[in-house]
Amino acid sequence: MIKKWWHDKVAYQIYPKSFYDSNGDGIGDIPGIISKLDYLHDLGVDILWLSPCYCSPLADEGYDISDYYKIDPRFGTMDDMDCLIAEAKKRGMYILMDLVVNHCSDEHEWFQKACKDPEGTYGKFFYLRDKEEHKLPTNWRSYFGGTVWEDLPGTNKQYLHVFHKKQPDLNWENPELREEVYKNINWWLEKGISGFRIDAIINIKKALPFRDYEPDREDGLSSINHMLKEAHGIGAFLGEMRDRTFQKYDAFTVGEVFNEKPEEIPDFIGENGYFSSMFDFNETICGSSEKGWYDARQITPEEYKTCCFQAQAKIGTIGFLSNIIENHDEPRGVSHYLPEGDCTVKSKKMLAALNFMLRGIPFIYQGQELGMENVPFTSIEEVDDISTLDEYQTALQAGLSPKDALKAVAKYSRDNARTPMQWANQPNAAFTTGTPWLKVNPNYTTINAQDQINDPESVRNFYKQLIALRKNPEYKETIVYGTLEPVWEDHKNLMAYYRKGEKTLLVIGNFQKEEQEICLDSPYKKILLNNDTSFKQQCRHLTLTGYQVVILEL
Repeated sequence: MIKKWWHDKVAYQIYPKSFYDSNGDGIGDIPGIISKLDYLHDLGVDILWLSPCYCSPLADEGYDISDYYKIDPRFGTMDDMDCLIAEAKKRGMYILMDLVVNHCSDEHEWFQKACKDPEGTYGKFFYLRDKEEHKLPTNWRSYFGGTVWEDLPGTNKQYLHVFHKKQPDLNWENPELREEVYKNINWWLEKGISGFRIDAIINIKKALPFRDYEPDREDGLSSINHMLKEAHGIGAFLGEMRDRTFQKYDAFTVGEVFNEKPEEIPDFIGENGYFSSMFDFNETICGSSEKGWYDARQITPEEYKTCCFQAQAKIGTIGFLSNIIENHDEPRGVSHYLPEGDCTVKSKKMLAALNFMLRGIPFIYQGQELGMENVPFTSIEEVDDISTLDEYQTALQAGLSPKDALKAVAKYSRDNARTPMQWANQPNAAFTTGTPWLKVNPNYTTINAQDQINDPESVRNFYKQLIALRKNPEYKETIVYGTLEPVWEDHKNLMAYYRKGEKTLLVIGNFQKEEQEICLDSPYKKILLNNDTSFKQQCRHLTLTGYQVVILEL
């Protein structure tokens, strides 16, 4: 494998709106990020991915972009962005922007021009179809519910949007559109960013010609995934984008890729892949239901283990996965993966180590290093996320009471990860001096950065130790490039694996509150990390306490 600058790095996702507010308007901003760079540098992270801070009406919290070349005034100015890039560089850190090019905002200049002249140049930047009375062009359901077709204002046509109606899909079949996208990518790379996280990219290739699919809910519509399974040829677009942009700058790119076919993995993240890496979503989708969130079930420790190992086996040494516990689109990982009632400092550390030591690039989402948890919702009126609001309606239509519907969707709401970062045990968690745009989780009094920085036994300091271990010259080659071999897979609620390279390391996590005993195949040389003060051993027999995790050098 050709070694790249990003292989040994640790990434950290920032959701700018909720990270830190520097001016008291209740919204996080770029100057706020700059003021916290030393906090992030102290943690040990190298790459900072910023969720969208471009101009946007925020119909989908910034993933509806109205100008790809401007920073939204809510978040600051382009001068602020230039300052952030420069200050990050001083600390040896790299900035990733979010690349959102499956769709734009209906307030983007391109779409406005398409409305005025649907037959003209910009009409061809979108998927437009003639409107027919009582008949839609297709019966596809959008990701946010309802049909993917909306009337094009002032015309007799309709446009396609696989996400929100204010997010019209861009027509990648049009080479003129692709040229505009590449021009923008190169503009940002010239400015000094180091790459992109690439949003919803699998959606850019539609199955042509458009057709209906078998309805899968009572609304008579069909999941967009049925169409995507039939879409072939995305590689032509992605390969062209790589060659025209990323490759020229040795940029780091990580794709949000769903539904990839196994034989396509080398094309996506191999030696000359479309992307440097792609996220592992195996665990996040486990337990989901086509009926909606209300029908989803809790993932078990055994399923979590299986999902991780399946993803690792699928990739092998072809390339690098980007491993996550949570992100801006998921609930908090400690609330999602740990059994109900077992969410403690100790179990949070166990989950961190099991994820962090997997082969691939570790991505930490803001607040994850503190063990931030899901927020308690008392009313649907507290919810901002459009996806949660749609799932709430789906639950009501399925016959759930308002109380049960709220309880069902609250577990998976994207707002869980979007509540303000908990900096200190001060009003509004010291996120803002004003009124926060989204309510602060009331547990900020016990879970916050200020307290954890000064506590050697905190979740944050455990993450700091994990990062330091990954970067330790003695172990880096093994942790970054070594193989991963599962062990004791049949041992229930025990997740263990070897990392083999220059050294042999063994990661063992007891994924339950009851003790478990194992017998090592060979003696260990050193304990590299342990989330428990005790270490019970008799010859090669180890007894792990509830949610204990150990990393051993053999």
